[in-house]
Amino acid sequence: MNKNKLDLHRSRVPIFCFLLISILWPIQLFAQTPLTTTVVASGLSSPVFITSPPGDTERIFIVQQGGRVRIVKNGSLLPGNFLNLQGRVSCCGERGLLGLAFHPDYDSNGFFYVNYTDSSGNTVIARFQVTANPDSANFSSRQILLTVTQPYSNHNGGWIGFGPSDGYLYIALGDGGSGGDPQNRAQNPLTLLGKMLRIDIDTSQGYKIPPSNPFADSTGTLKEIWALGLRNPWRNSFDRLTGDLYIADVGQGAWEEVDFQPFSSTGGENYGWRLKEGDHCFNPPDSCDTLTGLTDPIYEYPHTDGCSITGGYLYRGCAIPDLQGTYFFGDYCNGRVWSFRYNGIDTSEFQERTSELGVGFFNISSFGEDALGELYIVGHNNGIIYKIVADSAVANCFGCLALAGDANNSGEVSLPDVLFLVNFIFKAGTKPKPDCLGDVNGNGMVNLVDVIYLVNFIYKSGLSPVKTGVCCL
Repeated sequence: MNKNKLDLHRSRVPIFCFLLISILWPIQLFAQTPLTTTVVASGLSSPVFITSPPGDTERIFIVQQGGRVRIVKNGSLLPGNFLNLQGRVSCCGERGLLGLAFHPDYDSNGFFYVNYTDSSGNTVIARFQVTANPDSANFSSRQILLTVTQPYSNHNGGWIGFGPSDGYLYIALGDGGSGGDPQNRAQNPLTLLGKMLRIDIDTSQGYKIPPSNPFADSTGTLKEIWALGLRNPWRNSFDRLTGDLYIADVGQGAWEEVDFQPFSSTGGENYGWRLKEGDHCFNPPDSCDTLTGLTDPIYEYPHTDGCSITGGYLYRGCAIPDLQGTYFFGDYCNGRVWSFRYNGIDTSEFQERTSELGVGFFNISSFGEDALGELYIVGHNNGIIYKIVADSAVANCFGCLALAGDANNSGEVSLPDVLFLVNFIFKAGTKPKPDCLGDVNGNGMVNLVDVIYLVNFIYKSGLSPVKTGVCCL
């Protein structure tokens, strides 16, 4: 291996931002809890993704490529389907039902979004709504938001996800397929292919362009575009703590890469394809060192180590504390799994995890993250969902009984929590119970910084409160 909407959406640039720089230790010196996996569900048909609605600690939702979404509830695979799109989805290869994302306010509005290939081979982004039965979606509620014509059957992308702070929907699209991006779509500002899109779905019909999109006022670039120069960004993820975006872009014939977009970004990054594959010249095959304005990957590996990257997540759970901030990813072709840390400048603590996790014998189509930040691995060809767990007795997480940011423990996060914290800090009131409810930013202290952090969240200009300590158990 080598190398705003102020009324509805939180700004991507918080009023107060803290950068935590990790200490870089030589690789021989770091040690982490040994890991293994446990089977969560089996007997599935070509699973490609799993996720959970915000705050739902009882269920994980499994996307099957053929068009069905299944639910594992309290450890058991439910017999029916949450959603069945088999009659509308073109499968398989790199097509099918490929992505699922729950609205940040899913608990109140019941909206969720899917990415699928329709019978004409085009990419469709559609919204559905849950029924009165929380384990069943209303098929007739479908509203198509976006249809993108796909010239070939490969490089469809597939991932969709909501920004953890801005509430906008991000859509990853491949370059349209074939080999080598023959029409150079990834660099073409007048096509959505080969791009990361960012749209505002909080509107009665269709979608709107966020005014903060980098090309929102442009006449020469499509306004939906958030970043460009991508080949096939199959699986991507936001760091739920920092808001940073990790993009795993599948390579052509030589290099696989992990791209990075910091939370502070205002968009517009060009990740290089087809000018470069990874950090290497592709088309043209030389002289790319003179190119400017490209964002190189933070990590890459050659095809001697795999052939198709499957992006994962940063671990932000609480069952394995020493994994905090570790990014997991793998390779679809050989089932290998690796991890590293990234501090915004350098990667460190690279480690292969394949052997200890007991994987490597199946195609890894995705990683997954539940509402508590625990991580999963999706076996595409064997139909099994694995959970990454400690290979020793470590405190488990069964959901947070206390609401993060609810300093007065009233059951909601609101301005009285701000007043409660101020009174406590200036010794004019009682302390939060448990103490970690006052540590809104998760830095181990309760002070005025937590007050500012909480105000920013309540007025939708900052990140969500962090669950720490016993608040996570």
